[in-house]
Amino acid sequence: MSKKGIVVILSGASSVGKGKIRNLLKEDKDLNLHFSLSITTRPKKENEVDGGDYYFVSFENFAKAVKNRELVEYTEFNGYYYGTPRHNVDFLLEQGKNVLIEVEAQGVGPLKLNYPDALAFFVMPRSMEDLEAQIIEVYGDDAADAQRRINKAKVDMEIADLFRNQVSNEDPELAVSQIKEKILEAMKK
Repeated sequence: MSKKGIVVILSGASSVGKGKIRNLLKEDKDLNLHFSLSITTRPKKENEVDGGDYYFVSFENFAKAVKNRELVEYTEFNGYYYGTPRHNVDFLLEQGKNVLIEVEAQGVGPLKLNYPDALAFFVMPRSMEDLEAQIIEVYGDDAADAQRRINKAKVDMEIADLFRNQVSNEDPELAVSQIKEKILEAMKK
């Protein structure tokens, strides 16, 4: 039987730079990382691909997935739901692949309950002021949305200390090398 893969969780506040770090990690062939796509009820943006960025589903299908315990974690933001399908994660793990899951901070608890050996990393901003400026830069066209994201980021940052592994977003390459070191260590076990 082949060795089972490991779960790597990447978390942090909204707009902190998880995506850049995720993409760099996915490119590193040594890590054998496969990204677990989330499902969402949010409408697809013009530049997004169904099955490439997310699996876009109806509220009804999302509710069925929750009811049937098909999600290892899920959350709501801005009236839309996001969740991690259990089948995708388990399938990849059974194939001996390592699974990268990018998730909001509150999703880490349920993931750790389902995958106790998972490695969880929290991406830290240089400062809360920098993070707020980043959110305003990205979402400033909609002041209410930007403020919701800032408020959520403040809540997310309050639980950052619960993470054993924290990496800074100041230098994404350095963050990736710190994460890689821990993943390679876990792969040897």
